[in-house]
Amino acid sequence: MTDATSAAFEKARTGLWTSLQKHLAAVYAAEKSFLAATAFVEAYPFALHTATEEQQAAYYSARRSLRDLHTDETNQLDTLVKAIRTKSYSEDQKKQLYLLILGYIDIAASVFELLHTHVPARLPEDEELTATTDKFERVRKFARLNVKGLAGLLG
Repeated sequence: MTDATSAAFEKARTGLWTSLQKHLAAVYAAEKSFLAATAFVEAYPFALHTATEEQQAAYYSARRSLRDLHTDETNQLDTLVKAIRTKSYSEDQKKQLYLLILGYIDIAASVFELLHTHVPARLPEDEELTATTDKFERVRKFARLNVKGLAGLLG
């Protein structure tokens, strides 16, 4: 491996780490906002009619923001994991990048799960959320597969 390849990889890894930290800050901010909007709830699923109009509006606004963030993050992660595959890094270097992404995915998944757990008793079906959740899981599995590699699957 050349020094130029090593330097390019180090730059990519550092850039990815910095970027993921910024994305985590956004995810945590959305989580805080969403949990604040559901502070009036004692158990889930909850009866939305027991909330004031202001609480309902705050809930739906925070939910919409978290769902939009989930969609944006999923699309960016999908592009990122596919891009790593095309780089000329060694397999071990690619695994390091995928591991960074998997760490982020696992943390973000726990936040995005709130969209499925912190819900009113009667929530209309959200096909976009379902599609995003499915895509998020495909990205997660793709990254895990690339970390394990073929030998990990056969062993």
